[in-house]
Amino acid sequence: MTIEIVTPDTTIFTGECTLVQLPGLDGSFEIMNNHAPLISVLKKGKIKVEDRQKQVQFFEVNGGVVEVLKNKILVLAE
Repeated sequence: MTIEIVTPDTTIFTGECTLVQLPGLDGSFEIMNNHAPLISVLKKGKIKVEDRQKQVQFFEVNGGVVEVLKNKILVLAE
């Protein structure tokens, strides 16, 4: 699946991933391949992105919105 993390100013990250962990308002949650469609609000925290080689990257956000649809994750971050 692919993920794109964008802010009003720039694209922070675009790439392939196998697992994404996000800071939801009611607690963190994970998205894996073939996840059901989803729209959720994010709070301040870290986004964890794991790729196929099990390498992990973290991205700090101050909140935002995430949309999951057809194995594509779009994060509109503050």
